Amino acid sequence: MKIIADTNILVRAIADDDEIQSPVAKAELDNAELVALTLPALCELCWVFLRGYKISGQELAAMIRKLISARNVKVDEQAVEAGLAFLDAGGDFADGVIAHEGQWLGGETFVSFDRKAVSLLEGRGIGARVPA
Repeated sequence: MKIIADTNILVRAIADDDEIQSPVAKAELDNAELVALTLPALCELCWVFLRGYKISGQELAAMIRKLISARNVKVDEQAVEAGLAFLDAGGDFADGVIAHEGQWLGGETFVSFDRKAVSLLEGRGIGARVPA
């Protein structure tokens, strides 16, 4: 079976913190011919682990890299790498994904009230600004 994993399946499988749901979630991921991991699900996953489980950005990046390296996992590799690069630099995974997808869609300047995200993008030579 080829599945699209919702965030709650990913959280239960990775956190392994629910006696009933965690083994079921792990089995779904392990037994699938293909696990499609969408960008929204990965962005939500990051939010859950950073805010709810209070893991570090470094731990999160390692967790995502392990997850996407599974033989049966399919992701938008370029967008995920952009998110991971942002995470590695101390930013939010989602901001890296948003900037990447925005450029892919033809956008030239990332506009955000998030000064850290703007600064990280500017440091990478990507147009970004905080609106006045």
